[in-house]
Amino acid sequence: MKAICVFSGGLDSMLAASLIRAQDIDVLALFFETPFFTSAKARESSRILDIPFRVADITERHLPIVRNPKHGHGSAMNPCIDCHALMFRIAGEMMEDEGADFIITGEVLGQRPMSQNRRSLTLVESESGMTRLILRPLSAKLLEVTAPEEKGWVNRDLLMDIQGRSRKPQMALARQLNLTAYPSPAGGCLLTEKEFSKKLKDLFAFERNVGPTHLELLKVGRHFRIAPEMKVIVGRNKKENKIIRNLADREDFLIFSISVPGPTILVSGEPSRDQIELACLIAAAYSDANDSDSCDLRIIGKNQEKVATVPVPDKGQFRQYMI
Repeated sequence: MKAICVFSGGLDSMLAASLIRAQDIDVLALFFETPFFTSAKARESSRILDIPFRVADITERHLPIVRNPKHGHGSAMNPCIDCHALMFRIAGEMMEDEGADFIITGEVLGQRPMSQNRRSLTLVESESGMTRLILRPLSAKLLEVTAPEEKGWVNRDLLMDIQGRSRKPQMALARQLNLTAYPSPAGGCLLTEKEFSKKLKDLFAFERNVGPTHLELLKVGRHFRIAPEMKVIVGRNKKENKIIRNLADREDFLIFSISVPGPTILVSGEPSRDQIELACLIAAAYSDANDSDSCDLRIIGKNQEKVATVPVPDKGQFRQYMI
């Protein structure tokens, strides 16, 4: 027998995989990657467990769901129900090629108010087309019997009845299973972060064709929407400045301070001359030219390069544009 584990790399998914593997069932850890969650933690967790690991990039199918989820967003831009249904649907599509018989997940009943209540778990199964083939080992005894249990592939008596938001039962189970190395619960999906979600919502509102570069740029800098067709991104440190330079498109403008240390500024869209001047003022305001009357800047873009000198305004006057 073999199970595909929809694997986040957190303690819950590690425990789910361990419980099923303890019943002499092969487990494949399958991580679904998008620009909003990456596989580094899951890869390390699979190494700790010494189980096979695969990454499936689902960005193309996931992005339309983020933009317009059938079952709505959570507290931010997280479409958890639709997202989980998509993951289980894709895992189901992979079962034959992987020689797998069912799917497991580390979900815990009642741990998350939107996506892990009883109604949502049932809805996700129905939407994914994997009804009765999704086994949740940590809460199985509190849920309906699944096909793997009914057919005797999995011994239900060896599964758990964990529910709620406390992690104490999982930590106790980890000690029982001699699982001492596992990641902290911090971090995860960027779509649950309110500041990131504000920037993503703005991007969807003004950019019809959102691509990977747009999404990567959301992860860095301060973002200013100074016109419907124009956005300014201000690097906050050397690392972000480098990322912004590397992600800049040939159609973008880059602005640098040359008289004092300052941020890299990316201007996207089709800015007018006045809008470029506004971007230069933002660049000066966020530079180290606080005690100066003016700031020298280099502007690069559209196959041209020029130097401009602008006054140094108070950055507070640009808050109205900040996303």
